[in-house]
Amino acid sequence: MSEHPLPPHHTGATLSPTLPARAPLGLLAIFGSTFFQLVGYFMLMPLLLLRLKGDGVSTALAGVFVATGWLGVFFMTPFTSAITQRLGRRPALWLATTVSALTIAGFLFTQALWLWFVCILVEGMAAGLRWVLAEAVVAEFSPPQQRGRNVGLFETMVGATFVLGPVLLAWVGAASNTALWIALAMTLIALGWSLLIPPVPSAEDHGSAKVGLSGVWHALRAHPLIMTVGFVGGFFESGLTSILPLYGLALGMGGTVAALLVSASGLGSALMMLPAGMAADRLAHDPQQRWGDGHASRLVIMRHCALATLLATLVIPFVLGTPWLAAPVAFLWGGAGGCLYTLAMIDIGSREEGITLVNSTAVLVLSYTLGGVLAPALGAAALQWAPTVGFPLLLISVALLGWWLLRRAVLSPSAGTH
Repeated sequence: MSEHPLPPHHTGATLSPTLPARAPLGLLAIFGSTFFQLVGYFMLMPLLLLRLKGDGVSTALAGVFVATGWLGVFFMTPFTSAITQRLGRRPALWLATTVSALTIAGFLFTQALWLWFVCILVEGMAAGLRWVLAEAVVAEFSPPQQRGRNVGLFETMVGATFVLGPVLLAWVGAASNTALWIALAMTLIALGWSLLIPPVPSAEDHGSAKVGLSGVWHALRAHPLIMTVGFVGGFFESGLTSILPLYGLALGMGGTVAALLVSASGLGSALMMLPAGMAADRLAHDPQQRWGDGHASRLVIMRHCALATLLATLVIPFVLGTPWLAAPVAFLWGGAGGCLYTLAMIDIGSREEGITLVNSTAVLVLSYTLGGVLAPALGAAALQWAPTVGFPLLLISVALLGWWLLRRAVLSPSAGTH
């Protein structure tokens, strides 16, 4: 495994000296459409989870339901570049939002559990397509000196939706169909914003870049340790966030208060990712290069984020007797995990563009999604069968592995020389 998870050399397209003329409008439309879609999504997930529990579904099966959505993301992500190459970036974004609206309508008009599993799988696939494309467009359309700020701002907005969705659900009430209708309305508003995305010029590597599984494999071989960064970020920011309502219920909290633990995680993301992006810009352009170049400086910040995740996780054994600790722990999981993802995305955007950028973003999203799939599936099972030993041990193992690998990379003698 390479000692440099985020090598500075270009592996695909050469970055263009100028941005598309309508890049600011494209960024605004991507920000707006993503905001409304994710507010609806983060209303939807805790709502569905609480309804399943209210219908007597076991905790383990409820965790599998959440993991099924992440499996949809995981299955779709490797093929995002192929779909983008065939349709173009703008039509592919339209497709993703339209399919998402249709799946939410499916939850409204059926109560069959197996159909809910189908809908959440398709919803995950649509989310995966939009996720990769939105991240790639934001990174590509940002000026180099502002890429950290813009990506950090985008991820902060995403983190804010972690808060707003559950808060809106708590205000409306999880027992009413009104919440589902509002989630659908948010997704339709997101579709309207998506239609405002201006025509995106064809990528320079449109016909030459590898796509599909071969493109993802090529990007993975170039940047192997990015899997670690993405996995740990996905496990703690999104995967555990998905089952925080179950964790809250296990601690004896009420349904509404348990759902608000998701907001604590999202608040951590919202408050920490923009400063991390701005710090990456500042350290990369430090006149004395005290932290090395941009790649080395991002590694320094990543190492500290991984350490914060580990320290927060070590508190878990004490939460059972002191439930109020759950909120600050969730805050640190969301914030540090989100920062890991943000910094990796900034680095990807600094060296690639076009279809090649989509492939590398897909690798990051795949690893993040893998963490998102395993955390609710394994975490829910641990909460049901070994809440006092198995659950803390699972989380500490993942946090320790991520910190050790990033620490090892940062301490490499040549880590800051490129």
